[in-house]
Amino acid sequence: MKTLAATACLTALALPALADPLPGMRGVNHIGLTVPDLDQAEGFFTEVLGCERAMAFGPFRDDEGTFMQDLLAVDPRAVVNQIRMLRCGFGSNIELFSYDAPDQAVIEQRNSDIGAYHIAFYVDDIDAAAAYLRDAGIQTNMGPLPVSDGPAAGQSILYFSAPWGLQFEAISFPEGMAYENQGGPILWSNTAPSE
Repeated sequence: MKTLAATACLTALALPALADPLPGMRGVNHIGLTVPDLDQAEGFFTEVLGCERAMAFGPFRDDEGTFMQDLLAVDPRAVVNQIRMLRCGFGSNIELFSYDAPDQAVIEQRNSDIGAYHIAFYVDDIDAAAAYLRDAGIQTNMGPLPVSDGPAAGQSILYFSAPWGLQFEAISFPEGMAYENQGGPILWSNTAPSE
Protein backbone atom coordinates (compact mmCIF):
# COMPACT_ATOMS: atom_id res chain seq x y z
CA MET A 1 0.00 0.00 0.00
CA LYS A 2 2.84 2.39 0.84
CA THR A 3 4.49 1.61 -2.51
CA LEU A 4 1.27 2.37 -4.41
CA ALA A 5 0.84 5.69 -2.56
CA ALA A 6 4.48 6.62 -3.19
CA THR A 7 4.15 5.76 -6.88
CA ALA A 8 0.97 7.84 -7.17
CA CYS A 9 2.69 10.75 -5.42
CA LEU A 10 5.74 10.58 -7.74
CA THR A 11 3.49 10.30 -10.80
CA ALA A 12 1.57 13.39 -9.69
CA LEU A 13 4.82 15.29 -9.23
CA ALA A 14 5.98 14.35 -12.75
CA LEU A 15 2.85 15.72 -14.45
CA PRO A 16 2.80 19.39 -15.44
CA ALA A 17 0.44 21.53 -13.42
CA LEU A 18 -2.31 22.81 -15.68
CA ALA A 19 -3.70 26.16 -14.66
CA ASP A 20 -6.84 27.85 -15.87
CA PRO A 21 -5.97 30.18 -18.74
CA LEU A 22 -5.85 33.92 -18.35
CA PRO A 23 -9.45 34.91 -19.17
CA GLY A 24 -9.74 36.04 -22.78
CA MET A 25 -6.03 35.43 -23.56
CA ARG A 26 -5.41 35.36 -27.31
CA GLY A 27 -1.63 35.59 -27.63
CA VAL A 28 1.41 37.83 -27.32
CA ASN A 29 0.50 41.42 -28.24
CA HIS A 30 3.90 43.07 -27.89
CA ILE A 31 7.42 42.76 -26.53
CA GLY A 32 8.64 45.80 -24.60
CA LEU A 33 12.30 46.81 -24.76
CA THR A 34 14.05 49.62 -22.90
CA VAL A 35 16.81 50.80 -25.23
CA PRO A 36 19.77 53.17 -24.78
CA ASP A 37 19.04 55.23 -27.92
CA LEU A 38 15.46 55.34 -29.16
CA ASP A 39 16.28 56.67 -32.65
CA GLN A 40 19.03 54.07 -33.15
CA ALA A 41 16.73 51.26 -32.00
CA GLU A 42 13.83 52.38 -34.18
CA GLY A 43 16.21 52.69 -37.15
CA PHE A 44 17.45 49.13 -36.58
CA PHE A 45 13.92 47.74 -36.40
CA THR A 46 12.59 49.74 -39.36
CA GLU A 47 15.55 50.11 -41.72
CA VAL A 48 17.24 46.75 -41.13
CA LEU A 49 14.42 44.43 -40.04
CA GLY A 50 11.54 46.06 -41.91
CA CYS A 51 9.18 46.92 -39.06
CA GLU A 52 6.98 50.03 -39.25
CA ARG A 53 6.24 52.65 -36.61
CA ALA A 54 2.55 52.67 -35.71
CA MET A 55 2.59 55.36 -33.01
CA ALA A 56 4.68 57.23 -30.47
CA PHE A 57 3.62 58.79 -27.17
CA GLY A 58 4.95 60.12 -23.87
CA PRO A 59 6.51 61.46 -21.67
CA PHE A 60 5.19 59.97 -18.43
CA ARG A 61 6.42 61.06 -15.02
CA ASP A 62 5.30 61.91 -11.52
CA ASP A 63 7.60 64.44 -9.85
CA GLU A 64 5.92 64.24 -6.43
CA GLY A 65 3.96 61.01 -5.97
CA THR A 66 4.42 57.28 -6.48
CA PHE A 67 2.50 56.80 -9.74
CA MET A 68 5.51 55.41 -11.64
CA GLN A 69 6.35 53.01 -8.82
CA ASP A 70 2.74 51.92 -8.38
CA LEU A 71 2.06 51.40 -12.08
CA LEU A 72 5.40 50.11 -13.40
CA ALA A 73 7.36 49.02 -10.30
CA VAL A 74 10.17 51.48 -11.10
CA ASP A 75 11.79 54.28 -9.08
CA PRO A 76 9.13 56.90 -8.24
CA ARG A 77 11.20 59.56 -10.08
CA ALA A 78 11.65 57.44 -13.22
CA VAL A 79 10.63 59.14 -16.46
CA VAL A 80 9.42 57.42 -19.60
CA ASN A 81 10.63 59.96 -22.15
CA GLN A 82 8.85 58.31 -25.06
CA ILE A 83 7.32 55.01 -26.17
CA ARG A 84 7.31 53.93 -29.82
CA MET A 85 5.14 51.06 -31.01
CA LEU A 86 6.28 49.11 -34.08
CA ARG A 87 4.47 46.57 -36.26
CA CYS A 88 6.75 43.74 -37.40
CA GLY A 89 5.23 41.66 -40.20
CA PHE A 90 2.91 38.86 -39.10
CA GLY A 91 4.16 38.63 -35.53
CA SER A 92 4.21 40.36 -32.20
CA ASN A 93 4.47 44.14 -32.04
CA ILE A 94 7.59 45.74 -30.53
CA GLU A 95 7.35 48.51 -27.91
CA LEU A 96 10.49 50.62 -27.51
CA PHE A 97 11.00 52.62 -24.30
CA SER A 98 13.30 55.55 -23.59
CA TYR A 99 13.66 55.80 -19.79
CA ASP A 100 15.58 57.98 -17.35
CA ALA A 101 15.69 56.79 -13.74
CA PRO A 102 17.90 57.55 -10.72
CA ASP A 103 18.62 53.84 -10.22
CA GLN A 104 18.84 52.86 -13.90
CA ALA A 105 21.26 50.01 -14.69
CA VAL A 106 22.82 49.08 -18.02
CA ILE A 107 22.63 45.32 -18.53
CA GLU A 108 24.85 43.54 -21.03
CA GLN A 109 23.23 40.12 -21.08
CA ARG A 110 24.24 36.83 -22.63
CA ASN A 111 21.80 34.04 -23.50
CA SER A 112 23.26 32.01 -20.62
CA ASP A 113 22.35 34.68 -18.01
CA ILE A 114 19.29 34.05 -15.84
CA GLY A 115 16.57 36.39 -17.06
CA ALA A 116 18.21 36.86 -20.44
CA TYR A 117 16.10 36.87 -23.57
CA HIS A 118 16.28 37.20 -27.33
CA ILE A 119 13.75 37.93 -30.04
CA ALA A 120 13.38 35.52 -32.97
CA PHE A 121 12.06 36.58 -36.36
CA TYR A 122 10.74 33.97 -38.77
CA VAL A 123 12.22 34.28 -42.28
CA ASP A 124 11.27 32.36 -45.41
CA ASP A 125 14.87 31.92 -46.60
CA ILE A 126 17.51 31.72 -43.85
CA ASP A 127 20.45 31.89 -46.26
CA ALA A 128 19.10 35.04 -47.92
CA ALA A 129 18.48 36.56 -44.48
CA ALA A 130 22.05 35.75 -43.38
CA ALA A 131 23.52 37.32 -46.51
CA TYR A 132 21.34 40.41 -46.09
CA LEU A 133 22.36 40.89 -42.44
CA ARG A 134 26.06 40.49 -43.23
CA ASP A 135 25.82 42.87 -46.20
CA ALA A 136 24.13 45.40 -43.88
CA GLY A 137 27.08 45.17 -41.46
CA ILE A 138 25.06 43.47 -38.72
CA GLN A 139 27.07 41.26 -36.35
CA THR A 140 26.06 37.62 -36.86
CA ASN A 141 27.14 34.49 -35.02
CA MET A 142 27.98 31.14 -36.62
CA GLY A 143 25.39 29.87 -39.06
CA PRO A 144 22.84 29.50 -40.38
CA LEU A 145 22.78 26.22 -38.48
CA PRO A 146 20.41 23.55 -39.84
CA VAL A 147 18.94 21.32 -37.12
CA SER A 148 18.79 17.73 -38.37
CA ASP A 149 18.05 15.67 -35.23
CA GLY A 150 15.49 15.67 -32.46
CA PRO A 151 12.10 17.36 -32.19
CA ALA A 152 13.34 20.65 -33.72
CA ALA A 153 14.73 18.94 -36.84
CA GLY A 154 13.74 20.92 -39.90
CA GLN A 155 14.57 24.36 -38.56
CA SER A 156 17.59 26.51 -39.31
CA ILE A 157 18.76 29.32 -37.02
CA LEU A 158 21.11 32.29 -37.05
CA TYR A 159 21.78 34.57 -34.08
CA PHE A 160 22.61 38.23 -34.68
CA SER A 161 22.94 41.38 -32.58
CA ALA A 162 21.51 44.87 -32.55
CA PRO A 163 24.02 47.75 -32.40
CA TRP A 164 23.38 48.07 -28.62
CA GLY A 165 24.01 44.34 -28.05
CA LEU A 166 20.54 42.78 -27.79
CA GLN A 167 20.52 39.32 -29.35
CA PHE A 168 18.11 38.34 -32.09
CA GLU A 169 17.54 35.14 -33.98
CA ALA A 170 16.49 34.45 -37.55
CA ILE A 171 14.64 31.13 -37.72
CA SER A 172 13.13 29.22 -40.62
CA PHE A 173 11.33 25.89 -40.93
CA PRO A 174 9.53 25.98 -44.29
CA GLU A 175 8.82 22.22 -44.21
CA GLY A 176 7.89 22.20 -40.51
CA MET A 177 9.69 20.53 -37.62
CA ALA A 178 9.88 16.87 -36.63
CA TYR A 179 7.82 17.24 -33.42
CA GLU A 180 4.77 18.26 -35.47
CA ASN A 181 4.27 14.63 -36.52
CA GLN A 182 4.01 13.43 -32.90
CA GLY A 183 0.62 14.95 -32.10
CA GLY A 184 0.02 17.50 -29.39
CA PRO A 185 0.05 21.27 -29.69
CA ILE A 186 1.79 22.92 -32.62
CA LEU A 187 3.74 26.14 -32.03
CA TRP A 188 2.17 29.32 -33.41
CA SER A 189 3.57 30.10 -36.84
CA ASN A 190 4.03 33.40 -38.66
CA THR A 191 3.30 31.62 -41.96
CA ALA A 192 -0.08 30.26 -40.78
CA PRO A 193 -1.14 32.64 -38.01
CA SER A 194 -4.73 31.41 -37.77
CA GLU A 195 -3.76 27.75 -37.23
